[in-house]
Amino acid sequence: MRRGDALRHRAITLLFGRLFSAVGRQLCEPGQLPTRGIHRVLICRPNHRLGNAVLISPLLAEVEALYPGAEIDLVSGGEAARMLFTNRFQVRQVFCLPRKIARHVWQTIVLLRQLRRSSYDLAIDACHGSQSGRLLLGVVKARFKLGFPDARANAGSLWHSLSWPDHLAHRSVFLLRTAYAGKVDRPCETLNLRLSEGERQQAGKALAAVLGGTQPASGRPVVGIFANATGAKRYGETWWTEFVDALLASQPNLLIVDVVAEHGQAQLGGDFPSYYTRDLRRLASMIANMDGFISADCGVMHLAVASGTPTVGLFSVTSSSKYRPYGRSNTAIDTGGMSAAQVAGMVSAWLALTLPAERQSTLPLMACSL
Repeated sequence: MRRGDALRHRAITLLFGRLFSAVGRQLCEPGQLPTRGIHRVLICRPNHRLGNAVLISPLLAEVEALYPGAEIDLVSGGEAARMLFTNRFQVRQVFCLPRKIARHVWQTIVLLRQLRRSSYDLAIDACHGSQSGRLLLGVVKARFKLGFPDARANAGSLWHSLSWPDHLAHRSVFLLRTAYAGKVDRPCETLNLRLSEGERQQAGKALAAVLGGTQPASGRPVVGIFANATGAKRYGETWWTEFVDALLASQPNLLIVDVVAEHGQAQLGGDFPSYYTRDLRRLASMIANMDGFISADCGVMHLAVASGTPTVGLFSVTSSSKYRPYGRSNTAIDTGGMSAAQVAGMVSAWLALTLPAERQSTLPLMACSL
């Protein structure tokens, strides 16, 4: 944790320590959530990052499955969740906290008052260790409150003896299922934005135009690359140039689309067809029409997974066990100590095993060590 974040964390703990402790003692224990009578649900995930917004889609799906007659409100940070989830039938409203709360104090107070006026049957703090999520759980009125346990607030909780899943998308689902009094034996749903057929068809036409009309007739596999990430997770332009050269040397039939980041600058040297949009569902729909997707660990990687397209995530500093693209044919590569060409060889092998059968004739099958 950076020094500034640590100081802020301590200050908030001093200010709201009693509230956090009180909320901790109110949290549901395993098996305490009723199977009926839950109609108004609030999910709190006040984080502005795209990836964290996408990662709550399995929790949304779980609430919808366990309580199909319920209505869901969602509190997020920034606008990503509003763009992604307002189309869901059971979602009533998405409240968006400002990204810089200190600069928008009045707006934040108005939103908190609005939440306080509502009453919920169930409120869920969907992130472990989030002070803002726990603060929201303390502010709202709910018959049942669910959140990750804090040993300091309730040392005797049964939660502490349980083995938790590693992946962040699974942890909140595990939290809800364990608190639920009924039996659940189905697999955890993968990330899913539930793109409509109309969204997919429009994006398919746009992708064909981006590729100059070559994709539908050629049958060549289309692979998107997102070459941006934040901080130390970012690979440099030289690295990506070496990666793409090696990938095309082993798979010359690939059609590569450079998916451009929000700053609007192509990062693959301008040698490939590119696509740019700030509309997240439009971007997901475009990716859904591709055969594969390659990305560093970032929000767009999770968006690609949620579109349904097989995705490989490249990890250099963060934990792949917590953030990897999971489900379906998705995978992660920990690239530490590897050259760009070596990573490209692993991606090439993954593509050969992952692409649809009708595309396989264009790619040589290679041994895969993933």
